[in-house]
Amino acid sequence: MKPEHKTIIREQLEATLNTISKAAKNRRPQKGWLRAIREALGMSSKQFANRLGVKPPRITVLENSEISGTVTIKKMQEAANALECDFFYALIPRKKLSDIVRGQAESLAKTRIRSVSHSMLLESQQLSSSEQKKVMNAEIEKILKQMPRELWEEHG
Repeated sequence: MKPEHKTIIREQLEATLNTISKAAKNRRPQKGWLRAIREALGMSSKQFANRLGVKPPRITVLENSEISGTVTIKKMQEAANALECDFFYALIPRKKLSDIVRGQAESLAKTRIRSVSHSMLLESQQLSSSEQKKVMNAEIEKILKQMPRELWEEHG
């Protein structure tokens, strides 16, 4: 995929994630979504079990597995359907995707420049502080434009 396409896709995804992240701030109810919605609907465990096609004790296991984080996505989808709900699953980045990519680009740029700076130091051609910043910024922009495969390799 071309680097410019990656940028467009990232920008489109960020717009979607901005909307989702607002909803994600409302954390899961203490009892879990399944139990909270079931109770809000006035549905008993037995009625929920009948709708889901399982025995009533399975509902307690299912609701507890949601709270403990051991429930599968498939089971959540089935349970949501039985509650006449849609199951929604998402990853919410802690920072903007563009900031995460820029951080990686900075790390790669530092690695690349470090090797050049070392050889320049040996040749007594050290750059001034402002020149180093310009070189660093230029290298970051170059990396962001090219989106090389090595961007997500470990740098250090």
